[in-house]
Amino acid sequence: MATRHFLTLLDLSPDELRHLIQRGIAIKNGLKTHGPTYTPFANRTLAMIFEKSSTRTRVSFETAMAQFGGHALFLSPRDTQLGRGEPIADTARVLAEMVDAVMIRTFSHQGLETYAAASEVPVINALTDDYHPCQLLADVMTWTELRGSVRGRTAVWIGDGNNMCHSWINAARQFDFQLRICCPEGYEPRQDILDAAGDRVTLLHDPQQAVVDADLVTTDVWASMGQEEEQARREADFAGFQVSEALLDRAADDVIFLHCLPAHRGEEISETLLDDPRAVVWQEAGNRLHAQKALLEFLLLGRVDS
Repeated sequence: MATRHFLTLLDLSPDELRHLIQRGIAIKNGLKTHGPTYTPFANRTLAMIFEKSSTRTRVSFETAMAQFGGHALFLSPRDTQLGRGEPIADTARVLAEMVDAVMIRTFSHQGLETYAAASEVPVINALTDDYHPCQLLADVMTWTELRGSVRGRTAVWIGDGNNMCHSWINAARQFDFQLRICCPEGYEPRQDILDAAGDRVTLLHDPQQAVVDADLVTTDVWASMGQEEEQARREADFAGFQVSEALLDRAADDVIFLHCLPAHRGEEISETLLDDPRAVVWQEAGNRLHAQKALLEFLLLGRVDS
């Protein structure tokens, strides 16, 4: 059987993705009830290659492997020959001889695809400049836990047309919900990704209009990693795009707010928004662990029905 990778949400079918969401919820409930007694990964190793820093990604994957009875191996550019110019494909072939799966957090999505093409073990995208699919598993899991099926509902993305926005677009396609993207002019997502979503996605430039009757509102920092020198210009361009309690008041009565974190209070969100009961970002962050457990289980063991 061909090796399965998870580079974007499009690598799995809608049915497989729905299974992962339900499986993640089941794994989470089992952990709460019985503790980390389900350990299917004895003697399995996940290599974690980090070219970008992280809190949630490293802790969630490392904890997932530990609780599943396996081992996670942290590799920074200083720890591998990638940092000294070894071809990506060569590293992929070497690691595939030694580990059971590889998680990569990097800049170039094309570089990730090159790695996966040469790897005989599953490769997971833990963030690139173009996509962040693992975060969307946690986000849809959180939405599902709190509100049931997301099919036919309406989510609103406010902010830059970045890797998170691209993954929300793919999520709208795969989970069959409506997505309104609200960004300043000049910060739209990639046109090819937008076009592929068809009528599931609407592009707007007025946050007050975008959030009306929305079931979910989400955002991200205005300047992502590697864009710090653009901070001042982006703050000016994104003026008026802050998500606040007053903005959420225009959405549905049972709206929830998500943020992939870290958040910059007083910039993309108001100072006190994360204290609002509609903000469920801590549950969302915790669900990275459970959703990624379901993903690792699926890639290494196949579909396990709870």
